[in-house]
Amino acid sequence: MDRLFAILGDIHSNLDALQVVLDDCRAQGVTDFLCTGDVVGYNACPHECLQIVRDLGCPVVMGNHDHYVSSVQNLDDFNPHAAAVIEWTRSQITDDELAYLRTLPFSATKMGVTLVHATLDNPSAFGYVFDHLQAESHFVHQVTPLCFHGHTHCPMIYEKQLGAVYRIDAQDFRMPIGRKYFINVGSVGQPRDGDPRAAYAIYSPKDRMVRFRRLEYDIEAAQGRIRAAGLPERLAERLAVGQ
Repeated sequence: MDRLFAILGDIHSNLDALQVVLDDCRAQGVTDFLCTGDVVGYNACPHECLQIVRDLGCPVVMGNHDHYVSSVQNLDDFNPHAAAVIEWTRSQITDDELAYLRTLPFSATKMGVTLVHATLDNPSAFGYVFDHLQAESHFVHQVTPLCFHGHTHCPMIYEKQLGAVYRIDAQDFRMPIGRKYFINVGSVGQPRDGDPRAAYAIYSPKDRMVRFRRLEYDIEAAQGRIRAAGLPERLAERLAVGQ
């Protein structure tokens, strides 16, 4: 049977979005899963989302929220909303789950595909990629033709060919041989591209095809969980606008 990969990123403890995405994965015939990190943070179901991702048995790389939750890093310089959720999340998950997060690698390769949360030039620094220069710094360290990442919560494609880097809006496409691609799969649990629907990507190695998926989910239910947990209201409000 041909393998079909679902790449999930920035789940951020959003159980309602994750369940809809996994239902869609089954409907699409997905055989394997990859995760670009940030399983936890921002939303109200870290334990449930960690349990689901661990049960998938898939490669997962370390996201910045995974790192901050599982480390003893001081949060004084953090955005107050992010810091509040990190401290709350630490109190909600088990010691075993904290230990699992600590073991996540900053990058990984499976079947010739690389995973990283942010960039390969300095994966533990969690830098953002919003322009060609930032993408070029990453490509220097990308040895596989294809690398999936997250972190910005915005689906995006960067292509490198003949020494030049091109930015391509997220779209379904077939990858030509001889080029490298750095692909942001968007966010399952907190999109920030103005589209509040959950986002993920599907990759077919046989066809060299990448497809982006956007799915409606019960945003009001996710917002209700945030409010019931006493987390900052801003985190509930932003889900409805995808920002």
